[in-house]
Amino acid sequence: MPRLTGTDIAEHNRGQIAYFEHAGKEAMRPTSTPYVERQVDALVGFAGLAAGDHILDVGCGMGRYTLPLAERGFSVEGIDLSRTLLDRLAAFDAGRYEIPLHCVDILDLPESLDGAFDAAVGFFTLHHLHDLSASFAAMARVVRPGGRIVFLEPNPLNILYYIQLAVAPGMSWQGDKGILNMRPRTVLGAMRQAGLTSPTLDRFGLFPPFAANRPLGARVERALERVPLWRPFLAFQLFRGDVPSESSRSGDV
Repeated sequence: MPRLTGTDIAEHNRGQIAYFEHAGKEAMRPTSTPYVERQVDALVGFAGLAAGDHILDVGCGMGRYTLPLAERGFSVEGIDLSRTLLDRLAAFDAGRYEIPLHCVDILDLPESLDGAFDAAVGFFTLHHLHDLSASFAAMARVVRPGGRIVFLEPNPLNILYYIQLAVAPGMSWQGDKGILNMRPRTVLGAMRQAGLTSPTLDRFGLFPPFAANRPLGARVERALERVPLWRPFLAFQLFRGDVPSESSRSGDV
């Protein structure tokens, strides 16, 4: 991805705020379904998170994934560009978890958060960011040495996303075209450029919610996931990069 200027970033952010605030996306609202719960559990397992870990949810929106993380016993904070969406998250939370929320660009996180988190995570957020390598570097600053950065993203090889963009209310190619940047070479390369170690990828999922939320659909989906032919086209991609430990940073490995 080309490096953007400050003006470009400001324009990009305004466009993203407008896209998410004015689209009225029902899919962003917190809801407990097998489809959502599996996405959360898959990321938690891939990241190797443990209850009590301090997590930054990047692009938290209304809390669709932030609240399930808090329900699993994680200490969660959220960051988003939109104050409107953060206010909705706080309303959905209703004081249950008192989640600290930050209305700021990922590149502008306050220094007080440096090294504060065991992990930075996100769900369907990377393809909306303006500069992957710079964003990963900013996350690495607020994640402790030895922590990890993990994101769940759409697979651009899965045709269902393009059908969804064409028919889903509130979605548009202009708002979600960053899906094309979610190729493993691009994302894992940006992680390496940001200094993250052991960048890795996993995939899962095949069916849309109306099928995956049904017991039979879930069983068939898991069976198909094991077929090598389908694996490059599975719907969801998990990307992980680790923040170097202090010893590896200093060269004393």
